[in-house]
Amino acid sequence: MKLKAIAVAAIACAALLTADPGFAQSISDSACGSAKNVVLVHGLFADASRWMKVIPLLQAKGLHVTAVQNPTTSLDADVAAVKRVLSQQDGPTLLVAHSYGGMVISQAGDDPKVCGLVYVAARAPDANEDYVALTKKFPPAPASTGLQWSPDGYGSLSEQAFVNDFAGDLPKSEARAYFAVQQPVGRAITMAKTTLAAWRDKPTWYVVSTEDRTINADLERFMAKRMHAKTTEIEASHVVLISHPNEVADQILAAVAQQR
Repeated sequence: MKLKAIAVAAIACAALLTADPGFAQSISDSACGSAKNVVLVHGLFADASRWMKVIPLLQAKGLHVTAVQNPTTSLDADVAAVKRVLSQQDGPTLLVAHSYGGMVISQAGDDPKVCGLVYVAARAPDANEDYVALTKKFPPAPASTGLQWSPDGYGSLSEQAFVNDFAGDLPKSEARAYFAVQQPVGRAITMAKTTLAAWRDKPTWYVVSTEDRTINADLERFMAKRMHAKTTEIEASHVVLISHPNEVADQILAAVAQQR
């Protein structure tokens, strides 16, 4: 009789899952209480090494951390890279992004394993929103004047823009080292639009860089407020994850704690 009851319950549960997708989603959401995975997504003019100061701080707390190597050739390619990493996670996952990476996690964050989103001085456009048009509602960020394009359609920041505007609160020698390994960006990214905004359905956190000269700090505040994110401000340049890794790690850990 017990076996029969279990079988009946299993059939009933399966029927509910099939009939009501919302019920399936609620099951997925409830599993976020045991999140131990963190996936980190970098922005433009960068690679996954930008997270190297944050990663050991998270690992020291027992978290399983993976930093995605985005190709930064197109939004679709970057979203695919994140989804490949998400498919390898065992259980609920907190998705964290810096800069342009915010667009990537907004698109990829609908994955059922993702139980929360953390934006670090990051883009957070709404679905189908023109991010470039959004930026024009705020004073221009100085770093954009240093964007240079190669004949084959790849962009990079000039050394002056990178060292003084993009990474302005790092020691000059360190900023120049990061400049030497910056990853070019495909022109397609400048025209990309997300087709969904996962932050509308997932818990969100936002770290504002108050001295940001790559994304206007007031634009960051606008996006954080619009998504009803739990927001923290840090006096830092755009590369707050490098110049203030402890504070950024603390915000990620706070987000993980609230998912448990």
